[in-house]
Order: sequence, then C-alpha cells, then structure tokens
Amino acid sequence: MIIPVRCFSCGKPIGQFWEEFKKRSEEGEDTGKILDDLGLERYCCRACMLGHADMLPEISKFKKS
Repeated sequence: MIIPVRCFSCGKPIGQFWEEFKKRSEEGEDTGKILDDLGLERYCCRACMLGHADMLPEISKFKKS
C-alpha cells in the first residue's frame, strides 16, 4: 500500500526514490534505466520498486469506522 522505507531483503533505504521513480516511469522512460540512475543495483531492491502497487488513492475513498 505504502512504499516500503527499506528493502525487505537487504534493508537498504529505498523509500526516498519512489516519487522520482513514479514520475519518470509515468513519463514513459525505461524502468531499468531509472533504477540504474537511482543507484538500485540489487535484485531485491529493484523488485521492491517494480512490484509495488500504489493503492492508497483507492483505499482512501472508504470511510474509517
């Protein structure tokens, strides 16, 4: 739901890269190049960024009881 602050496997901080990754990928840039530019070289960190589904806008529509 919310981008993890750290990688689940290795513990490297990756949360600060999410906004730029999202912006550049929506513009149509190659995701592999974006991850290389951000310095995410490990497979586990790349998987955390690529596998994340931003569901916060959908969940925020529901009223908290």
